[in-house]
Amino acid sequence: METTHYISSNTLTIEDIHHIVVENKKLALSEEAKVNIQKCRDYLDQKMDSNETAIYGINTGFGSLYNIKISQENLSQLQENLVKSHACGTGDEVPQEIVKIMLLLKIQSLSYGNSGVQLATTERLIDFYNNEIYPVIYTQGSLGASGDLAPLAHLSLPLLGEGEVYYQGNKVPAKDILAHFGWEAMVLQSKEGLALLNGTQFMSAYGVYVLIKSCKYSYLADLIGTISLEGFDGRKEPFNELIHFIRPHKGQIITAQRVNEFLEGSEIIAQTKQHVQDPYSFRCIPQVHGASKDAIDYVKKVFKTEINSVTDNP
Repeated sequence: METTHYISSNTLTIEDIHHIVVENKKLALSEEAKVNIQKCRDYLDQKMDSNETAIYGINTGFGSLYNIKISQENLSQLQENLVKSHACGTGDEVPQEIVKIMLLLKIQSLSYGNSGVQLATTERLIDFYNNEIYPVIYTQGSLGASGDLAPLAHLSLPLLGEGEVYYQGNKVPAKDILAHFGWEAMVLQSKEGLALLNGTQFMSAYGVYVLIKSCKYSYLADLIGTISLEGFDGRKEPFNELIHFIRPHKGQIITAQRVNEFLEGSEIIAQTKQHVQDPYSFRCIPQVHGASKDAIDYVKKVFKTEINSVTDNP
């Protein structure tokens, strides 16, 4: 079994994430991703060296300070200040299993080479993931579509040797972890703070987690429904594929097929029945469970697009 997942431009699916997490795979950048990240960083550096034009968030202030020009020597400090100032989340701590998915999704987004980050910054996030170093993040502070600013600031803070992380079950200062591994704190370059903070990896991680659970529960609902049908000595006819082909909702068809697969070889379901028709709750399993599958499938499509996108600004 492959123990490493190589981050690339290949589409990342919900199922991929499930396998990466469950199988505890390590992450590594593909050569394609390394080239793309470095190419974008080089382009931005060249543009900054040859152009005095104000570019929002790179050599200007943020928000209402958009028209304040920042000098070349203060560009790095600007990005560091952005991360520190937005690390103001509150509420409960985000579960580590969610933080793990956040790290994966942030690495994926940065790997496309559209964000202008340093290669070293992305690789340090991979170091965190592979060594199960999970930044302490709080549940409140996201601005939704405008960005998971506070949660992602807390995700990024340990890169600077600030904030706290969980390591081997203990909450410790991030600077101690950097010292433990012999890592230097990252010095953010122009735009990097913006690239790290402006994204949807917090809400997307929760969405992915819920979708993985929903798919599991959908499967179990079909299994439990089938066991219940058999326990009732029910009839198989409502699950005949011909019935569902003339009302071909995708989820409905899948549910009927799955129930038939579960019932294959069942002596109970094959025996002669004394009743003509089962209660409605059994007969409508494909329609009810199928509608749930269709809803889950729609949400999966939305999140699949989002987690394979670049969402930082500008």
